[in-house]
Amino acid sequence: MVNAKDPFLIPGTTDPVDIAVWISRISKNRSAPEKQMLFNACQLASEVHANQKRISGDPYLQHVLTVADILADLGMDTEVLVAAILHDVPEAADITILELEKKFGKTVVNLITGVLQMQAIEEIDENSQEQQSESLRKMILAMAEDVRVVLIKLADRLDNIRVLRFLPEEKRRRFAQKTLDLYTPLANRLGIWQIKWELEDLSLRYIEPKTYQDIARFIDERRLNREAYIKKVIYLLEQELSKVGIHAEISGRPKHIYSIWRKMQRKNLDFQQIFDVRAVRVLVKTVKECYVALGTIHNQWKPIPNEFDDYIANPKANHYQSLHTAVLGPENKTFEVQIRTYDMHHHAELGVAAHWRYKETRTQADDRFEQKIAWLRQLLSWKEEEVKDDTVFINRFKSEVFEDRVYVLSPKGKIVDLPKGATPLDFAYAIHTELGHRCRGAKINNKIVSLNHILKTGVQVEIITGEEIRPSRDWINPRFNYLKTTRAINRVKQWLKKQDVHQHIADGKSILDRELRRFSVQEQDISYEQLAKKLNFSSINNLLAGIGRGDTSLAQISRAISEIILPKSTHPPVTPPSSIPAKNKTKNDVHITGVGNLSVQMAGCCNPIPYDPIVGYVTKGRGVTVHRRDCPNALRWQEEGNERLLEVEWYKPEQKQKYPVDIEIQALDRNGLLVDVTNVISAEKINISACNTLTNKNDSTVRMIFTIEVNDLEQLGQVLTKIDSLSNVLAARRHKH
Repeated sequence: MVNAKDPFLIPGTTDPVDIAVWISRISKNRSAPEKQMLFNACQLASEVHANQKRISGDPYLQHVLTVADILADLGMDTEVLVAAILHDVPEAADITILELEKKFGKTVVNLITGVLQMQAIEEIDENSQEQQSESLRKMILAMAEDVRVVLIKLADRLDNIRVLRFLPEEKRRRFAQKTLDLYTPLANRLGIWQIKWELEDLSLRYIEPKTYQDIARFIDERRLNREAYIKKVIYLLEQELSKVGIHAEISGRPKHIYSIWRKMQRKNLDFQQIFDVRAVRVLVKTVKECYVALGTIHNQWKPIPNEFDDYIANPKANHYQSLHTAVLGPENKTFEVQIRTYDMHHHAELGVAAHWRYKETRTQADDRFEQKIAWLRQLLSWKEEEVKDDTVFINRFKSEVFEDRVYVLSPKGKIVDLPKGATPLDFAYAIHTELGHRCRGAKINNKIVSLNHILKTGVQVEIITGEEIRPSRDWINPRFNYLKTTRAINRVKQWLKKQDVHQHIADGKSILDRELRRFSVQEQDISYEQLAKKLNFSSINNLLAGIGRGDTSLAQISRAISEIILPKSTHPPVTPPSSIPAKNKTKNDVHITGVGNLSVQMAGCCNPIPYDPIVGYVTKGRGVTVHRRDCPNALRWQEEGNERLLEVEWYKPEQKQKYPVDIEIQALDRNGLLVDVTNVISAEKINISACNTLTNKNDSTVRMIFTIEVNDLEQLGQVLTKIDSLSNVLAARRHKH
């Protein structure tokens, strides 16, 4: 852990900080010139901060030396320590940057300047969007120029939060919340676990003081028993691993309060259900030994289901690697085991700081460091883009910091960093905007996949392009899940808005007609004029242009269709004369006009669902059967003027009912198509009551008819949209008999 060392205070002296003692302690393996540079920096800081006190009442010099002390524990080089000691000097004294450069060199001055630029992070969420955007750009620039700037700022934040108890409660909460929102994600992304956990624990202490104290008390009450138990587990583990030829370093692993709280929140667990309060860490030499150790542990003790994570094969976004498992150990008590190599452990503890500690030898440290720097450079490149909406820019920054990542390979072996949930289309736009615009298909590990296929770390992605630059409007529709990244979505929107209005109208009409066909809605049921009015457009052309530009989504269209064919009134009317009974609510969610309380059933020939246009038909002995108005039988009866026809309408039920409906899918046949379709339907929590498939061997096409049970028209639209986006599917629509 990052320890707060306290040898600075020397009782009985006028200067409570003994600089010589401090330099001696942190200067192991440092040259004489480096020690002299540290001494000169301490002398200058001592003079500048001589009359300054911290909120705790301690000398301000103690703060800058503690910041440097934290960085020394991370193995940082002398120039970083000097910059940490001097990071507040320019703001506290009339000393120019040029003077500092003459005394301490350009590198130190660049680090100090970067720290000053990173002060912008303090204003995030407190200024106007424009100011926030500019602050972020400055901060990202400082980070990308030299990532050691971030380490200095994180160490500074850590020492400040350690004395937060001296501030008023409201300021404590704001400071702690800011730390949790912005600094801990940065520490996590850069892999600096030592700083991350302490920032998290101390932030929770001031944001949720009672929760913090409760968990701390639970941990403390069990400390002696837990320590005795861990010693027993370590002894048994050493015996078992030695039998298979593994000489491991095993230790008890402290569980941090914030991580316990997060797991309790995330999994809705009580403290007693947290398995890894008792935990050990196993360090071995090679990756192979990691998996051998895992097998040995699972053979010795029963694994807890759903508590195994392989972060070696699938590293976290910050390149953290380890095996995590929980087992039922001696005395039927659960405990967690982390297994990793020594190299993985160093990087888990130090993150990017490990680059400097191990820079004398070429190891994986350099590769991991370069990947993190590549991320920072990617953020920096945003300022070159034409991002006019500062809110979008800020949201993109935060999403990049907070979201889990996936790392995929281009055909040439280039690593591309994308947010979790990204698709091949996101990958194409990440490579180049034109590649995204011309994208027509994709391959994952040489197998063709759909453009909304979710990417996983380690796969190779190849984009299939066409000659024409023509993004689809479907790509920006969230129902299709084609794009995850804001950058790609904005690129598509920018291209679409540049097209001429006639093209927008034509595209909009095509999209709208497709949606109406998908729901099997007829011209007599709904008109363009009704839709334009419902969606607040002054004309049909404006409606179609809005759809074509992507300003009006398919979700809005489907909701408008449902509202139009929904009955005009959902309340029973005033009771009419006794010769005409009032409408009656039935268990089938239908109002029936002009009859008594007859039984009601849905017609099997057309399977109406809410809120289809419907009509009732009085049967002999079976009550009233409800048909769609466009049902062939209903149309025939209407032409004949059949007196058994009744006016019926839907009402909004208190509890959702399930209604059978037939859907038709036309596709090019392929292996796994039926499985993919049924998985989509199942994911929407829709039951399949019947399925019929017919394959045409001559042209390799397939026609599927499913009978599914849905709540209403909107749910039907959602599932049809998702089926339509599957690879090889040509059309998915409601089936008409």
